[in-house]
Amino acid sequence: MLRSVLLLLLLVPALPSWAQTLSQTLPNGLKVIVKEDRRAPVAVSQLWYKVGSVDEKPGKSGLSHALEHMMFKGTPSVPSGEFSRRVSALGGSLNAYTNRSETVYYENVSAANLPEVLKLEADRMQNLNFSDKDFANEMSVIREERRQRTEDTAAGKLWEQVYLTAFTKPSMRASVIGYMNDLYTLKADDLRDWYRQFYAPNNATLVIVGDVDAKQTIQTASKLFGGIPSKPLPPRNDLGEPAEREAAFAETASAVTRQPLVALSYRVPALEKTGDTMPYALDVLSDVLAGNSSSRLDKNLVRGKQTALSVGVNYDILSRETPLFSLIGMPNDGVNEQDLLAAMRAEIRDIAEKGVGKDELKRVKTRMESGEIYARDSMTSQASLMGRLETRGFKYTDEAEIRRRLKKVTAAEVQAAAKLLTDARSSVVVVKPQTQAAK
Repeated sequence: MLRSVLLLLLLVPALPSWAQTLSQTLPNGLKVIVKEDRRAPVAVSQLWYKVGSVDEKPGKSGLSHALEHMMFKGTPSVPSGEFSRRVSALGGSLNAYTNRSETVYYENVSAANLPEVLKLEADRMQNLNFSDKDFANEMSVIREERRQRTEDTAAGKLWEQVYLTAFTKPSMRASVIGYMNDLYTLKADDLRDWYRQFYAPNNATLVIVGDVDAKQTIQTASKLFGGIPSKPLPPRNDLGEPAEREAAFAETASAVTRQPLVALSYRVPALEKTGDTMPYALDVLSDVLAGNSSSRLDKNLVRGKQTALSVGVNYDILSRETPLFSLIGMPNDGVNEQDLLAAMRAEIRDIAEKGVGKDELKRVKTRMESGEIYARDSMTSQASLMGRLETRGFKYTDEAEIRRRLKKVTAAEVQAAAKLLTDARSSVVVVKPQTQAAK
């Protein structure tokens, strides 16, 4: 494995020695980061707004995601639908997404057309002007999206229930797409107010990676965005949650699965400063447990005991709020969900009691190194990591230190991370097939 990683290092084209990364915070608060990557005549632009579902209030869930849709509905100079048409006419691609922490708009274009894309983004940062009719039409689309992605999928139901069960504060529990009741009662003015509150240069980070001149691109961004005034941002929700409380359990049903789905989640620390220890150990523990065929859950529960058809782990070390360390699995035929949950807990307990071996830890770190190489080979991955770091309380220059500390995690620290996953931090969600639930 190590030999293949070294070979990848040789094969990945090295960036020219003159390629550089520059950043500048404009007087209005917009941070601009430009990384030169001249391997192809293209550029990636990502505009990160620090607003997501954790910033919303009860009764207004789904605001951030709904506004993401409306950002394509026009300004006085760029009518509804024209933004996408113009980027496509330039030969580019575009999209956007909203999650719990941020809303991100991105375009991939030829480097020569980057200034035109930045001009469009600067325009809709300050001049969004959608109609009530466009709002009503788009809310119908969003409600249908919720039906397809949440209500009509077992995984969608599972993840919505995971947050409802694990947390107590409304801002921590709410679905990113919003509850259906709220999606019927949101008003166009709710979105306009949300836009006026959070869509400001001092609440955004612009990240550009590609075949560009970094200094010249920052000058272009300054010219296009520099005249947009900053805004006083509203107070943020308190996202603190007690890590320990009575273990919680919830069960729901889905008509579109023949097998149950289970989620075993633990409230754990996020990385708050680069000098922390436990979050790095949790991140490595997630790779020890899941990630590929040599990981414990796959080796022992899927291929070994055949307790599970599939099983994985989800943990985000870079999180604005209290993150979850979640084990998600589907039991095999003839295995009930409680048996699979017991098997998951047993794998955690085994690491907590016996630790991990040197070879096992070495394999995990080798995979981490290869993942870093693959990420470096993608302009989109490079931009996304810088945007996440900046939006979630770090600087893009912290990447190297974070990677260095992940590689330094010891077997004892991984064992301590497993010991942290106690019942007092846990919650369990089970999604049963509709037929089983009826019985």
